[in-house]
Amino acid sequence: MSLLRVEHSLGFAQLQDGGRFGVRQLGVTQGGALDWIAQHWANWLLGNPLDACVIEIPLGGLTLRAEADGWLALCGADLNAKLDQQPLAPWQAFAIRSGQQLEFTQPRSGVRAYLAAAGGFKATPVLRSVATVMREGLGGLHGDGTGLKSGDQLTYSAQPAIGRNMPPEAIPDYQSAVTLQLLLGAQSSQFNGASLFALFNQHWTLDQRADRMGMRLTGPVLHYQGDALISEGIPLGAVQVPPDGQPIVLLNDRQTIGGYPRLGALTPASIARLAQCAPGQKIRLQPIGQQQARQEQLALITCWPVVPAASSSF
Repeated sequence: MSLLRVEHSLGFAQLQDGGRFGVRQLGVTQGGALDWIAQHWANWLLGNPLDACVIEIPLGGLTLRAEADGWLALCGADLNAKLDQQPLAPWQAFAIRSGQQLEFTQPRSGVRAYLAAAGGFKATPVLRSVATVMREGLGGLHGDGTGLKSGDQLTYSAQPAIGRNMPPEAIPDYQSAVTLQLLLGAQSSQFNGASLFALFNQHWTLDQRADRMGMRLTGPVLHYQGDALISEGIPLGAVQVPPDGQPIVLLNDRQTIGGYPRLGALTPASIARLAQCAPGQKIRLQPIGQQQARQEQLALITCWPVVPAASSSF
């Protein structure tokens, strides 16, 4: 068994897997990695199940010390990571030796990095998942929904990882312009025409009020003209509009029901891209039809190729 010890943490880094499902009737939300695409690639590099438990690291502020040799992979944001003070670029798997220090300081590109370990990090599941949900006090290393803190010890398999290299074309550019695809819902027809025009023809700014529960967008005021709604279930990526007319994108740690009108929901790929956006960043919204959204999602989830270990350069 390999071991990492947390030397320093701001408390935001946390364990995440594919999420917690089948329990929304209990009022329990799903959790799971916000940028599921980066999580999947990190696990793929090591030959893990794509939804295996990883560390989600927002904004940096995390220092780890290896207490045994092992294999790790880093994908997602460039948080100026350093291994024994030597720069460590994301989108690669790497060996770590006992005594080495791995440090994440601050964002250079993107917001959230994902650190995977051979076989996945070990933790006791709560409701069949180790996903950390701080608001509900569930999951994580200690099962109580808390983030990683100094002194925590993380274990994972000591067996050699399957060595793989990232396809260069799969590495995203987090500094490029951001366009998020929105699948319109039934309540979108109850916003006035000027609001729908502004929705797709002006930039929106990601507000400071942004976390794993939801991210608020600021821009043109959207006007809902329909009747008051009864609270109903909220899907991942739902874009709801409260009375102030500023939309909120609801994410993995969202509440399970809500009564604000909704324009629709972002596609899964757009949710992953939004997870790498920082407050103050400009975005555009683009409508997409159901059939096109389905085809693009099916193409995306089949993009992780099966590569024999023998073909690796490790």
